[in-house]
Amino acid sequence: MGNFIDLKAADGFVFPAYVAQPADAPKGGIVVVQEIFGVNSHIRSVADGYAAQGYLAVAPSTFHRVKPGVDLGYSADDMAAGMALKAAVEALPAPGVMQDIQAAIRHAAQAGKVGIVGYCWGGLLTWRAACMLEGLGAAVPYYGGGMTTPDEAGRVPKVPLTAHFGDQDRWISLESVEAFKRAHPEVEVHVYHANHGFNCDQRASYDEASATLARERTLAFFGKHLG
Repeated sequence: MGNFIDLKAADGFVFPAYVAQPADAPKGGIVVVQEIFGVNSHIRSVADGYAAQGYLAVAPSTFHRVKPGVDLGYSADDMAAGMALKAAVEALPAPGVMQDIQAAIRHAAQAGKVGIVGYCWGGLLTWRAACMLEGLGAAVPYYGGGMTTPDEAGRVPKVPLTAHFGDQDRWISLESVEAFKRAHPEVEVHVYHANHGFNCDQRASYDEASATLARERTLAFFGKHLG
């Protein structure tokens, strides 16, 4: 359903993004932000799923500034490699990868209003995008690692936002989620009886019931704010 194209950020940096086209005229655009495993088969399938729902889906390679062509699985070695790449991207001088996400938003905007959804590290980047970038109509972070820390929670989203977390997540404590909810009563926060990565059907932590419900809520949220 999709293919890779090149996009250009404001600083002239060229990077790939996986783009999935809907069968008919798009009803909006969705930027899909990867986990720490690259724009792999799972993220491509997520983008394809949003395209099947009528959206132009754009999944930028947020590792390309530090390493091109990253496509990892979910083994312990893949996890270690992904964590190292994430650290390298996070260490880039500002605005770093945020300008690549901005370019993806611009590309998606050809389809109309734009939403953004991200998973794991992509959830954190989605939170930052909602607070820092232009051209968005709604944002949905899934188990955004780090977004519930005091520094990140101190940001203010510029667009409607709903967030999904799991109550078994060893990376994101329930206490920090509760603190985030208190800091951001305007954000719709959903907590599932599930672990980190519950949306990914390639991970041992996949939880079909939670993933299905979260997707239904996400699609309804986008339908409300991008329609």
